[in-house]
Amino acid sequence: MHYVHEWLELFRQELLHIDAIQVAVLIFGVSEVLLARANNILLYPTGIIATILGIFSLFSAQLYAECLLHAYYLVMSIYGWWYWAAKKKNAKAVEITFTSSKDWIITFVIVFGGSVVLFLFLSNMTDSQVPAWDAWVSATGWAGMWLLAKRKIENWLLLNISNAFAIPLLFYKGLPLLGLLTLFLFIVACKGYFGWLKIARKRMIRESVTTF
Repeated sequence: MHYVHEWLELFRQELLHIDAIQVAVLIFGVSEVLLARANNILLYPTGIIATILGIFSLFSAQLYAECLLHAYYLVMSIYGWWYWAAKKKNAKAVEITFTSSKDWIITFVIVFGGSVVLFLFLSNMTDSQVPAWDAWVSATGWAGMWLLAKRKIENWLLLNISNAFAIPLLFYKGLPLLGLLTLFLFIVACKGYFGWLKIARKRMIRESVTTF
């Protein structure tokens, strides 16, 4: 209960000192996830804005790996925007699919390789107080964004692993507003997973019927 009261007080203090950048991050961050859940390509421009603005708050809290994660989000958002739009005017839109064995191998390399590299960097090159924690949140987030850009259903699972560890980290670092936003994103991502799963299954049924 003592920690709950501390978090509530931190949240109250942050609300009292909230600035325009934090408000913008909240608005565009929520919009990005809702658009992703709806399978709408506009998730990328809104995400790009939220990502750029979010780096400022995270850097001030010494969450350097999360800053790198957001920089990665920016790159993957640009790539994903291009990938979703398709290069040719009459090209078929990228379908929502399940992650293949090859994609899982790449995902695990990103998660565990990224965690080690980030941990070593944060431990030796920065004044980070939570290098292992910060590194894990960022590496799982990297993997989730890569799968999202490829329109793989399991992107939601990786993103929510990142979210689950990020929520207490943000509260611990005195960013309760971002912590509550991440909690909201966690809930929406759960719905997004089942929504994409339903879309993929309907397409598979439709294709099997067409085959016969």
